[in-house]
Amino acid sequence: MKTSRTILWVTLFSIAFAFVEASVVVYLRAIYYPEGFAFPLKLMSSHHIAVELSREVATIVMLAAAGMLAGKSRWEKFSYFLIAFGVWDIFYYVWLKLTLNWPFTLFDWDILFLIPLPWIGPVVAPVLVSIVMIAGGLLMIRREEREGLFRATRLMQLLVLIGTVVILFSFLHDVDATLKLQMPKLYRYELLAAGLLCYAIVFTLVGRGSKSKRG
Repeated sequence: MKTSRTILWVTLFSIAFAFVEASVVVYLRAIYYPEGFAFPLKLMSSHHIAVELSREVATIVMLAAAGMLAGKSRWEKFSYFLIAFGVWDIFYYVWLKLTLNWPFTLFDWDILFLIPLPWIGPVVAPVLVSIVMIAGGLLMIRREEREGLFRATRLMQLLVLIGTVVILFSFLHDVDATLKLQMPKLYRYELLAAGLLCYAIVFTLVGRGSKSKRG
């Protein structure tokens, strides 16, 4: 019961925080894209770029703080961070859709992140990753509840690292064109699929580990 309540509050925080993030983007697009957001990107002032970079750092700090406050063990804190991040990212686009009627489809391109370089890709990519993050966080919390302590094997950690690097590369592989304010190339969906497959294998290993311990 206590866990469900904590998940609820973390979720509500993330949904509200997503609106704060989306509202900032509403103002930025009114300034730089009054005719509607589209690629190629427009050059922002150096001051606004600095503020945006700082805002993104602050965003990660706040989501991490939510996880630290909600969880007890190391993995539980990380699990709540994953849930907070995933819910925040999904509802960020929900709020943009409600306030700007954007994106028109899940395949519209967006600037996903700026640190250390601009990440770009279709909206469907971060949404899928966010769903995986939420599922992974919930699965680890469930394991901790049933077994007292979740332990990630080296294989699990390696697969998560590989999947994360592959997906990040799918966002950053055309960063040169982004920096030069040019149209990006086609998105590498095969890299996204490969990264998500690595995560799926980890989920399977976690599930099997839970069953074997119960047996």
